Amino acid sequence: MTPQTAVHDTTAVRDAEDQALAVARSSGVEIREIETTGELTAVSGLLSGIWHRDAATPQLTVEMLKALAKTGNYVSAAAYEGRLVGAAVAFFAAPERRRLHSHIAGVVDGHQARNVGHALKLHQRAWALRRGIPTITWTFDPLVRRNAYFNIAKLGARVMEYLPDFYGEMHDAVNAGDPSDRLLVAWDLLAGNTGPPVREAGTALAVGPDGGPRRDGWPAGAPAIVAVPPDVERLRAERPRLAAEWRLAVRDVLGSALADGARIAEFRRDQGYVVVTGRGAARR
Repeated sequence: MTPQTAVHDTTAVRDAEDQALAVARSSGVEIREIETTGELTAVSGLLSGIWHRDAATPQLTVEMLKALAKTGNYVSAAAYEGRLVGAAVAFFAAPERRRLHSHIAGVVDGHQARNVGHALKLHQRAWALRRGIPTITWTFDPLVRRNAYFNIAKLGARVMEYLPDFYGEMHDAVNAGDPSDRLLVAWDLLAGNTGPPVREAGTALAVGPDGGPRRDGWPAGAPAIVAVPPDVERLRAERPRLAAEWRLAVRDVLGSALADGARIAEFRRDQGYVVVTGRGAARR
């Protein structure tokens, strides 16, 4: 064990490993690190398939995956009955060896409801803790309700920043034609309960009668809900103009609030982000 790893209680590391193994078993998957060229080729193909990328322009090339794995970064895959069904890739980030940035994680259709994504994240957490890394960061699309719930409510990740059009134009079938706005989150791997839920909140942004965004304004001195559409991916396919309205509305309302010092206290699956402004924003 390195000196860096020693900053953590070995009991916490062991507990994280036990939890990761238990969730993987309950999901019926085996998760392990990937290193060989053949397996990395399979991971590259898996990720490209999830994001519907053409084989000529993969989501992550085999060469990049090989370089990441060789230099000690995190490349893992989940297998169900011997077939790859999910993968995750992360690399070390500043400050040096104190933070891991999770660049991509995905699960194939048909296995997303089986907790495979949770199993991958817990495996990543245990991997980081073994190396003395207390924090994992990543970005996600603020309009995707299920991802927001998973990241904030289930894992307890804390939103750090709203990043407008972070990646620029993206060419995969999932993101093409939509500005790549993202929320940057940080997951404190040793944190406990993040505090009691917000009891009462007004509404700053709601779902209107036509399914589009309805701006209600910030309630004075009270937490507020910033809603997101129930299924933005379906909305992009069926009503792209309305999806574009949501992108700009959430960027304006949520992004501006976070830039002014507000914080996201929680995410409610049936509503959206619970945002605290003013004095309450300083509490965590």
